Amino acid sequence: MQQLTDNALMLKVKSGEFDKLGLLYERHKKRLFGFFYNMNNNAAISEDLVQNVFVRMLKYRYTFTGEGSYSAWMFKTARNVNYDYYRKNKNENRHSDLDSVEYKLYDDKDLNSIMDQNDSVSLLNRAMQKLPLEKREILILSKYKEIKFSEIGEMLGCSEGAAKVKAHRALNDLRSIFLQLENS
Repeated sequence: MQQLTDNALMLKVKSGEFDKLGLLYERHKKRLFGFFYNMNNNAAISEDLVQNVFVRMLKYRYTFTGEGSYSAWMFKTARNVNYDYYRKNKNENRHSDLDSVEYKLYDDKDLNSIMDQNDSVSLLNRAMQKLPLEKREILILSKYKEIKFSEIGEMLGCSEGAAKVKAHRALNDLRSIFLQLENS
């Protein structure tokens, strides 16, 4: 069977072939999980939010026109699911799964190198969490998920150039926060 594009599959879902949503789920669950995990550092919540995205996509399938990028439409839905979740649960403590990482023993010179790298990653994660949600989101979409700025602009309702400027400013803010944490 010829592999259908994401747009074609979603149009089939829109027309009533709900089983095609399962194919889209299999193709994109890891990308969405990574997006949510980078936003909240909680695996259990991230898994739930991925499920919520596909439930919402099914509920609002009529809004998909097939003209734009499926990825942009999917991540726009994911952004809305994320905002809705944190709006409802804003008083809930956000715990990090990063604390559960196990260290393996290596020889001393490798261990020092790994510990330095882990410290930098931990510092970067702390800096990301200090960024406002909108800035963290655009960095995750552009740098971690490698989504094109034209698609990010479509998600945010702005031009490609404006999306690039927002990402650049967010990166500068992240750099400042990282340096502050590193020097403290």
